[in-house]
Amino acid sequence: MIKKIPVIDLKQHRAVSGKSGMRDTYQPLRTVFATSSNPVEIAQGLKLNGADEMYIADLDLIESVGHNINDVKMANTVLPVMFDGGVKNCEGFEFFLDYAFKIIIPTETLESIEEMEKIFDKYPKERIVVSVDVKNNELLSKNFDMSLSEFKDVLKRLDPNEIILLDITGVGTEKGYNKMLLEEFEELKEKLIIAGGLNKDSLGELESLGIKKVLIGTSLHSGEVKLLD
Repeated sequence: MIKKIPVIDLKQHRAVSGKSGMRDTYQPLRTVFATSSNPVEIAQGLKLNGADEMYIADLDLIESVGHNINDVKMANTVLPVMFDGGVKNCEGFEFFLDYAFKIIIPTETLESIEEMEKIFDKYPKERIVVSVDVKNNELLSKNFDMSLSEFKDVLKRLDPNEIILLDITGVGTEKGYNKMLLEEFEELKEKLIIAGGLNKDSLGELESLGIKKVLIGTSLHSGEVKLLD
């Protein structure tokens, strides 16, 4: 069975939801797992329903307008957290290790490939997840100019345990997975965690293609998709 890793985004100490990465329009999350948008309550509800880890993105931290890392730390006492705080460099990665179990290195915020190499040199792969952030079928990065194919070559060299393929344009839309993106990374299939716009139908398709893990938010929190089905 394909593993579904639940997703929440945090803004001002609440879980929020929105579409296509338009973060200024996000609203408090309504979820079948809790009666509020409190991240710790949601983590507890997820654990009761069979989750053994969760993904949290701190949107305030990513946008440098505050942080929710103490909420993340509390949630991490309930479920091991895969955390996206917008890591820029090795120093930032090290700081977040005290707050969550796995730390994501997102291409969107990473300063350079050299900083990612430092992280891989210094820390165990069990605590590292690389996020390939994609917008309009191109690698999303604020700090370096690289094609998807070129970045894939970097990943093959560094050999991470887990790689998130995040189609940002699909977030919250439930339109299904990005077939072109998956084909581009076919040779790294064993390591992939597919994310962005997944719905009930796409889970079956991905499983048939040999994908073992997905990140899932909107359709899970609405109750359309069950954690352990």
